[in-house]
Amino acid sequence: MLVKTHKTAPLGAVFGFFLPPIPAMGEFPLSSPKSDLGEIGENLAKCYNKYMSNRKIPLVPGEYFHVYSRGNNKQKIFLNNKDRDRFVKLLYICNSNRSANFRDDIVDKKIDAWDFERGEPTVSIGAWALMPNHFHIYLTSPNSPKSDLGEKRANEDRNHISEFMRKLLTAYVKYFNTKYGRTGALYEGKFKSRHINDDNQAKYLFSYIHLNPLKLINSKWKENGIHNSHATLKFLNNYKWSSYNDYRGIARKENKILQINDFPRYFSNIKDFDSEIFSWLRYNDPDFP
Repeated sequence: MLVKTHKTAPLGAVFGFFLPPIPAMGEFPLSSPKSDLGEIGENLAKCYNKYMSNRKIPLVPGEYFHVYSRGNNKQKIFLNNKDRDRFVKLLYICNSNRSANFRDDIVDKKIDAWDFERGEPTVSIGAWALMPNHFHIYLTSPNSPKSDLGEKRANEDRNHISEFMRKLLTAYVKYFNTKYGRTGALYEGKFKSRHINDDNQAKYLFSYIHLNPLKLINSKWKENGIHNSHATLKFLNNYKWSSYNDYRGIARKENKILQINDFPRYFSNIKDFDSEIFSWLRYNDPDFP
């Protein structure tokens, strides 16, 4: 189980070797893993299977989950920054014990989405990142908030994570289909979830989520290394479609998305967070600062 005050050792120390960079979603199959990275790649695949495999466990309160969804047939679900901006605002607005409609409650009332009085959040979000055809969210549901659907249902019948994801995905697909004049499914089936049940797995997930966008500028960085540390750090610092800058102490409206205090404190300060991220970036690039 996760321990909120526990400080973990580097994953390499845990498994007896330094892990190669983080695999992309679906890069290693969940059975009979194969890799062209040799023995280390095989070990990483086994580690990935152990720590990130789908678990048939209910999305129960008090547990931690990595949830993600991809576009149908791997199609892009974010075509431009306006699409990304809408989804990010929905991350905030839909995490609410209230019913909310973006057009009625935000557009027609001419208010900033970040000023929306959403009430008590239904889940706690610890990290997130958007990619062109998928997204990642690390979350938990530690509370049992009341709902305008009725207190009895809220406390007894609701699955808070499923309800949040239903609201989020439904609101975004409605926006996307209306904007682009399309119909039908946007996502590749139901959202996927993976149970995060120990500290090393959770700490690993922070790097996995926040470094995922690097594939947009260097699709082979995990295999070939960074080689241009300045460009890499500049990209991460300027990429606003993840919670990376929230952990680096940058004040912005998107800070409201996170409920960091409901997650283990692996990074007591920005230096700790940078150290964890940079340890992955140094792989195959010993000159990385």
